[in-house]
Amino acid sequence: MAASPRPLELAAGQVRRVEDGWHAVLRIGAVDHRVWLREPPSVGALYVAELPFDRDFDARAYAARRLWRAINGRPAGPAFHELSRQKRERLSAALRALDAHGAVGTYRIVAATLFGQQRIPDRAWKTHDLRNRTIRMVQSGAALVRGGYRKLLRPARKDS
Repeated sequence: MAASPRPLELAAGQVRRVEDGWHAVLRIGAVDHRVWLREPPSVGALYVAELPFDRDFDARAYAARRLWRAINGRPAGPAFHELSRQKRERLSAALRALDAHGAVGTYRIVAATLFGQQRIPDRAWKTHDLRNRTIRMVQSGAALVRGGYRKLLRPARKDS
């Protein structure tokens, strides 16, 4: 027996007119699906998915399939690209390190904040591993702020 289609609802305030058409957020169950339309959305209209054969084809096809599954009452499945827990924690730590460095200025205080004062040596701080790790974390956070976050939005291609 086929599952009955789920009702589509536009999330409140989530349709906007832009230069190239209309951007909308469809909420199906607990999942938001972002779509682009040439014309304003209308109730009862039939829609098709256009998938250009470009470098984003895999992601677009995956998203279209997730939307189709959700509309037909099936689980949408996982997102195309999700960061691992370890990667999310590392990115979060890098941004916290950058914020702390901007607030207090010294790597020693940043390291004490992130790793605990008991792990910071009284001597040999200049050559300690935590100092190097703290500096790398601050540099990683700065790279994210300078635009490196965009790499998180577009995962590396598997064929390159």
